[in-house]
Amino acid sequence: MTPLTFHPNPKKPDLVLPAGACDAHCHVFGPAAVFPFSPSATYAPEDAPKEKLFELHRHLGIDRAVIVQASCHGTDNSAMVDAIAASNGRYRGIGMVARDVSRKELEDLHEGGIRGVRFNFVTHLGKAADHDAVREIVAKIIPLGWHAVIHFDAHRLVGLAPFLKELELPMLIDHMGRVDASAGLEQEAFQLLIQLMEDERFWVKVSGSERVSRAGPPFHDAAEFGRFLVERFPDRVLWGTDWPHPNIKQHMPDDGALVDLLARIAPDAALLKTLVVDNPTRLYWPETL
Repeated sequence: MTPLTFHPNPKKPDLVLPAGACDAHCHVFGPAAVFPFSPSATYAPEDAPKEKLFELHRHLGIDRAVIVQASCHGTDNSAMVDAIAASNGRYRGIGMVARDVSRKELEDLHEGGIRGVRFNFVTHLGKAADHDAVREIVAKIIPLGWHAVIHFDAHRLVGLAPFLKELELPMLIDHMGRVDASAGLEQEAFQLLIQLMEDERFWVKVSGSERVSRAGPPFHDAAEFGRFLVERFPDRVLWGTDWPHPNIKQHMPDDGALVDLLARIAPDAALLKTLVVDNPTRLYWPETL
């Protein structure tokens, strides 16, 4: 099945986000003519340049963002760094780096607004990250005060959890661990995620509702998982759109409707502000506190 392109005309959200709201998980792709995709990429998405992302955020009422490097650009973080440079300090980034990345390269990325590294353990994105390589990279980024973003298929968590517990830095789990919403809150993968979250090194994104859902739009089944995490771990949760939703093959979400889904994920005004303003500030803009 061919992946869908992102929604051409998202609605204006009914939910008005608080000032300083942050989309803590989004991407920029290309444009390929300027920032080519990696020859080793497992997919080649439609161009989704910074101008489109900035326009979307204005439309949704989002003031800040964290751009996450996607595997289609490999370890060339240029498109992301370019977008961050154009944001006047309102955007930060999560990079992907090679095992032999130098201290100078990491310092340059830090200067460019990068604050962490993403590691993939997702089958459709290719070979899972090598554990020894992860350890070596983690040792290099700890002095910078960075964190690791961990992206995995839910079924991998049984084997992955002991390894993650070895790592001595903050870790942020993508998309609610990509659990299957139809399997319920008691499923093994979600219970393992909760066990990890009891360790204060771990954070989680209540993003990717369109990936977690099995019921389809408006993804209320996934919102149940997000709400649980927000209420149980209010100070270590983030939210993001995941625009432009790479590798979605059915039910491409309307990003305005995803904002409205926050009314179910964080129904209390204080919880919502903590989720979309306070927590991303602590993790990505601590110098402003």
